[in-house]
Amino acid sequence: MKILVVGAGGVGASFAPIASRRDFYEHIVFADYDEGRARSVVDRYDGGAGRFSATQVDASNAVAITELCRAEGITHVLNAVDPRFVMPIFGGALDAGVTYLDMAMSLSHAHPDKPYELPGEKLGDAQFDKAGDWEAKEQLALVGIGVEPGLSDVFARYAQDHLFSHIDEAGVRDGANLVVSGYDFAPGFSIWTTIEECLNPPVVWEKGRGWFTLPPFSEPEVFTFPEGIGPVECVHVEHEEVLLIPRWIDCERATFKYGLGDEFIEVLKTLHKLGLDKTDPVTVRGHQVSPRDVVAACLPDPATLGPQMSGKTCAGTSVKGAGTDGNDREVYLYHVVDNEETWGRDGAQAVVWQTAINPVIALELLANGTWSGVGVLGPEAFTADPFLDLLTEYGSPWAMQERTPA
Repeated sequence: MKILVVGAGGVGASFAPIASRRDFYEHIVFADYDEGRARSVVDRYDGGAGRFSATQVDASNAVAITELCRAEGITHVLNAVDPRFVMPIFGGALDAGVTYLDMAMSLSHAHPDKPYELPGEKLGDAQFDKAGDWEAKEQLALVGIGVEPGLSDVFARYAQDHLFSHIDEAGVRDGANLVVSGYDFAPGFSIWTTIEECLNPPVVWEKGRGWFTLPPFSEPEVFTFPEGIGPVECVHVEHEEVLLIPRWIDCERATFKYGLGDEFIEVLKTLHKLGLDKTDPVTVRGHQVSPRDVVAACLPDPATLGPQMSGKTCAGTSVKGAGTDGNDREVYLYHVVDNEETWGRDGAQAVVWQTAINPVIALELLANGTWSGVGVLGPEAFTADPFLDLLTEYGSPWAMQERTPA
C-alpha cells in the first residue's frame, strides 16, 4: 500500500505520527500546495526512516492528482483538505485507478426557494452521482471516514448490529470543554469548514419523509457529555452523518447536533450579517479576494493551537429505540480525547488528532482485507467491530453509556 495524503494542515499533519507507529503500508507521500508545509511534516515525524516523503500538488487540479498518483505508484488517496477540493481529488483518484478516502464530503447548495424546508444539492450528492463509475471500474471511494463523519457512523452500525432490534433515532452529538488561552476566538478546526457546516441549513432525515432542512442552530437541547465535560447546549448543524446513516442503518430518524456555545454562534451570525461567510470573491483595492478566506487568514492556524489548548473533546452517537430484548433502550457510544495527551505524545491538538486517527484505522483495515468493497460507500457499509477493536489497540479506546430512555 502506497498512500497519498493530500493536505499537510492540521489533520494531515496529525495523520503522520499516528501512522508512523503502524506497519501496514509501504510508503506515504504528503502533498500540499505549499511543499514546505508537507516537508515539515516529513522532517518532524519520519525520523529518517524513509517511509514518508513530501511533494507539491494543486488540490483543485484533478489531472495533477492523477499524474501524481501514477508517478508515485499510489494505491490509496486520503483527502485531508477543505471540502471545496473534494471533487477534483475524488475525480483524480478515479482516473488514476486508486482507492479514495475523505473525511468531509462534496459541498451542498441550498434550495433556491425554500432553503429552510427542502434540501437542494445535499452533502455528498455529487459523489454518490458518480457511484456507478466507481462500481464499473471496481474501485472504492470510502467517504466520510474522519471522526464526524466517520467514527460516529461506525457507532451507528455497531448499535444496529449488536444493541437494538429497532432504532428510533441515531443522533450524533458532539461537545467539548476545550479552552484556548490567549485568544478571544480560536476555532479548533478549519474556520472555512466550520462556517460551511454551521451557517448552511441543517439537514434532518425521517423515515417516510426523507431529508428536510431547518434554520441554522435550530432545536437547542442540553446534552450531558461524559468524562467531566458535562452538560452542553447542542443545536442542529449540517453534517454528513445525516446523509450517510439512513443509506445503511434502518432507523426512524437521523440527526446531528453540535455544542457550539452562545459566543461561537453569535460570532458566526455576525460573520453572516457582514457577508464575511461568503466564498465568491469581492474586489478590494483592485484585488479579488474571498471574504471567507480573509476570515481564515485572520485566525490562528488550528494546527498550532495545541500548547494554548486545554480540555477534552467528545464525539459520539446517541441511539434510542428498542433493545435486543424489545425493551426501551438509550445508549451513547462515544470517543473522548484529551488535548494534554495528544499534544504531549504527538504534538497535535485534540480536535484534529481525533479526526486523523480514523482514516489511519480504515486504511489498515483495507490493507489487511478486513474491509473491502466497490463504489461510493460510507463507514456504515462495513462491519464496525474490527474498526472499534483497532481504535482500542491504537491506545484511544471508545466507550458506551447506558442512559435512561426518555
